[in-house]
Amino acid sequence: MRAKTLASTLLAVALCSRCRAQLSVEREYFGVGRPIAVRVDIPEDLRGEARINCFETGVTEPIMAAPVIAGQANLASLIPRLWTDRSPKVRYAQLVVDETPVGAPLVLVPMINPPIAKLFDATAGLVWMIDPATGKPNDADPRRATVLFTPDEAPCYTGLRIYRDQHAVLVTSLGDIEFRLRPDEAPNTVATFRSLASGGFYTDVIFHRVAAVTRAGDPFVVQVGDPSGTGDGGPGFNIDLEDSKLPHDFGVLSMARNTDPNTNGSQVFICLSRAGTSRLDGRYTAFAQAVSGAEVILSLAASPVREGTDRPVEPPVLHTVKLIDAPPYGETPPALTRPSPEEGRR
Repeated sequence: MRAKTLASTLLAVALCSRCRAQLSVEREYFGVGRPIAVRVDIPEDLRGEARINCFETGVTEPIMAAPVIAGQANLASLIPRLWTDRSPKVRYAQLVVDETPVGAPLVLVPMINPPIAKLFDATAGLVWMIDPATGKPNDADPRRATVLFTPDEAPCYTGLRIYRDQHAVLVTSLGDIEFRLRPDEAPNTVATFRSLASGGFYTDVIFHRVAAVTRAGDPFVVQVGDPSGTGDGGPGFNIDLEDSKLPHDFGVLSMARNTDPNTNGSQVFICLSRAGTSRLDGRYTAFAQAVSGAEVILSLAASPVREGTDRPVEPPVLHTVKLIDAPPYGETPPALTRPSPEEGRR
């Protein structure tokens, strides 16, 4: 028994050391070509060579690496390619000690002028818009329109937005759901959601919409994010649709919007199945994937609604959204899949 207790204590100490070791950044924005001041924290009980590995999303081998020591460091001089790449992408800088990744990585988001989304109705040959003279929409039909992204004619790379990678935990009246954020797919949407969450926007907000199934009977979405509870409110600003390639599937978090594709704000929906939400791909900005809390998602979807509506009789409540440090790069749990009916009855 004593040996087992000692082993458990040593494991806890090792895990605690891994948590304390990390990279941090002194500010969030760094102009191109300038120093990037980061701090490297390595507890004394961790031995071995330390380095920073730089990864592209989904790639297991680092594309860049540099040795480091504890203290202040200039990431731009350690990895000069950050400023010389002609096609920069979202990357992750991970501290590694003695071949073991420790602490949450830093997310490196290039600041580049994004393409702008428009709804194009090929049948009418028109881009959907509100006529400024009449205040009414033109003859384009947004329901049959295709989302087109118009790139900037001369996109400019102005630097990097850098922050510690974090997961978002939706604390609801029915339990917690943890989401992995995907800045590689929707960097500006993730930045906005993080800002709203850390600023306390999502405090005691009801799930105002429970659209449990489509007309075809496929599980659809549950929606939250309007403090007024009406479904018409937001944060007082809009952000543009982003060209996310993250498929809408069970547990995926995506932005709700009005007809205009560039009216994303604070309202989000959680997808309940691939069959019910695949048609949303490319038309709505998917930006996170649930990694725990499948039973909570199903409980939200099971909330009774008023007859003939998708308004819950007793709306579940989103009490808050907590941002917690993500696991080291490569150690994130897999995205949830929809439980089978048999699993749901266990």
